[in-house]
Amino acid sequence: MEARFSTWALVMLLFAAGAKRGFAGSLASYWGQNENEGSLADVCASGNYDILMLAFLNVFGNGQTPSLNLAGHCNTSSGGCQVLVSDVQSCQSNGKRVILSLGGSPDSGNYGLSSSQDAQNVAQYLWDNFLGGSSSSSPLGAVQLDGIDLDIEKKDGSQYYPDLITTLRSLAKNYGKSLYITAAPQCPFPDKNLGPGDGTALSAGVDIVFVQFYNNACGYQGTSDQLVAAWNQWTRSLSSSQVFLGLPASPNAADSGYVDPTTLINDILPQINKASNYGGVMLWNVFQDEQNNYSAQIKASVEMLAS
Repeated sequence: MEARFSTWALVMLLFAAGAKRGFAGSLASYWGQNENEGSLADVCASGNYDILMLAFLNVFGNGQTPSLNLAGHCNTSSGGCQVLVSDVQSCQSNGKRVILSLGGSPDSGNYGLSSSQDAQNVAQYLWDNFLGGSSSSSPLGAVQLDGIDLDIEKKDGSQYYPDLITTLRSLAKNYGKSLYITAAPQCPFPDKNLGPGDGTALSAGVDIVFVQFYNNACGYQGTSDQLVAAWNQWTRSLSSSQVFLGLPASPNAADSGYVDPTTLINDILPQINKASNYGGVMLWNVFQDEQNNYSAQIKASVEMLAS
């Protein structure tokens, strides 16, 4: 019996590893930061996205009780966000991946890890409340999300994320569950918080990397040269991860870096697709995308260039 279980577990892990490489030509976006963007179920049903990040768990670590901020969609303190269970299940039944994003703007949250033990404690909380569905007090109810995204922007809060990742991987393995670890660094290389580099999250094994090419110097500024150069550096350095081009979904979504759909399709996508670990495009965010119809304009090209 033990030998059979070990063989089954190995097959499942190999299947999961292969599945994680299957996102080439995908669209991802962040949901949860504008109550006027529609329900999660409706967003998934639109067919515009393959991966959705719930934004954000913006309080965690340092012994704090973690807190989820979905900006008006629901109130976690009163149990109101448990209505999202059916939404998440609807998304997953349609083949979409739903991932919880940690961090976000340092001005609207309080997060960071103070020690290896703190990281392990946070990982256990994430597993019990969002990934394993084993906590009766989960802010989202008995939900099993597909993974964790790290959007770590606090200057003094970048340590111990490898411990968080390692613990999450161990928990997933113990339960035979496929788990996605993603990260969203800024495009100046390396990212000051996420790396890559010794002791950083991006050097601890991340499946998908959503590089943010906006609000920084290497985003699009009328020419694609610096963007493509930065993209090439990221894809070469993270050859074991699938890399997504992160863009603002509308001119109002960021202070800089917006690329009009025609330029993206005709100029940038054909250049970045040359990378063997090209994943697709990440848009910030769902609400801004809905205002600009951006994903619908680029989706066919993002998919086609991955084939």
